[in-house]
Amino acid sequence: MVDRALLPDSDTVAASTKVKSVAFALATPADAAALAELRTAAARELTERYGRGHWSSETTERGALVELRNAQVWIARYGGACVGTFRLATKKPWAIDTSYFTPCVRPLYLTGMAVRPDFQRRGLGRKCVDQAVRIARAWPADAIRLDAYDAQAGAGSFYRKCGFTETGRTTYRSVPLVYYELVL
Repeated sequence: MVDRALLPDSDTVAASTKVKSVAFALATPADAAALAELRTAAARELTERYGRGHWSSETTERGALVELRNAQVWIARYGGACVGTFRLATKKPWAIDTSYFTPCVRPLYLTGMAVRPDFQRRGLGRKCVDQAVRIARAWPADAIRLDAYDAQAGAGSFYRKCGFTETGRTTYRSVPLVYYELVL
């Protein structure tokens, strides 16, 4: 459960108020429960808004621990609480077909981006993408690649607004996807 005491002004700040200051840090095993809670809250919100779909999967603490072994998992903290997250990895995710992307030597894959529902539409997602780009440039990486659901629940328009270019559409295991990249 989220400790509301960690969220200064969270109950009094209007939902449209931009989040001005967040701190990013690499997640550790101690963050697994908070990551699972955040991802589950985001999945439930999408399910409530768009119905059941591939996006409805809930994350367990054990699942969050596995993610930590396979990628850099980043957390956005606001007032000490975990309010956003994303993963960066050099290993290609199962649903990515590299033939759709600009050839490069060192791509990074952005996956698992989630923002706590009460912090959505307040600029936090954009801050997460901006942080991912800073990390990728320092890595150094040539590009950031990702997929989004080709459905109303997908975040394709968000990624386009963040400067990503659509590179193709496909269906993987009956899940329609849109691929995006940002060449660095």
